[in-house]
Amino acid sequence: MKTWQDYGKEWLDTLVVAISVAMAFRAYFYEPFKIPTGSMQETLWGYHTQAGVEKTTWDAFPLSILKWAWTGSRTVDYIAPVSGMVRCQPRNDGFATVQVGTSRETWSLPTDACRQLHGKFVRAGETFWKGAITTGDFIFVNRWKWNFWQPQDNDVMIFSTTGIEKLPQGTHYIKRMKARPGETYELEHPVEGFPTTVTMGEDEYFACGDNYNNSFDSRYWGVVPRQNLRGEGAFVFWPFNGWRIIR
Repeated sequence: MKTWQDYGKEWLDTLVVAISVAMAFRAYFYEPFKIPTGSMQETLWGYHTQAGVEKTTWDAFPLSILKWAWTGSRTVDYIAPVSGMVRCQPRNDGFATVQVGTSRETWSLPTDACRQLHGKFVRAGETFWKGAITTGDFIFVNRWKWNFWQPQDNDVMIFSTTGIEKLPQGTHYIKRMKARPGETYELEHPVEGFPTTVTMGEDEYFACGDNYNNSFDSRYWGVVPRQNLRGEGAFVFWPFNGWRIIR
């Protein structure tokens, strides 16, 4: 007759196997990745806001949980605790830390909401920002495809920033592949003071954001080495109302 220890051992063995399979799936097949910024809009969305949206029944608990799970969106009202200027300090995750006057209270807002907010004078008790905050897309990255087929122009590419000058190290970016090894690319949206035509060397790729007016990409810092390529964006798996194949 099995004891509780026997059942516990079986469950532990099953858990270890499940974790191992999940890790292997992530490492070799499809890896989850979160879109933090708006550089790939309208193809992929990072955290973004829509000012002025009023709360509805769906914003009251517990319906707010269902709304967030389905749309990734929540509606907020931020009220100034004291009178003073609004200060927005950008972070590296697509958000800015917001403070009002001398108050130590802080809020987090996507940076797109801060363009008109920073430096604004508000009075105590005044709603200084209200609207909808929507979480960025969560996607699966295809890790196996480029082991069998070469990357193609216009693929949505995820790559490591390690070793690329002018970029924060140890993180990952997502852009659209505009040129491959040996290709010459005449920039569709050149930046003043930077080259308008580039030629790729061996194992070099050129990466640009779809939202070219708000994208820090190869136009500014150069090429992506082949060894930095992580995989191709495959499909959006969350929020649930945004399921789609990435093109």
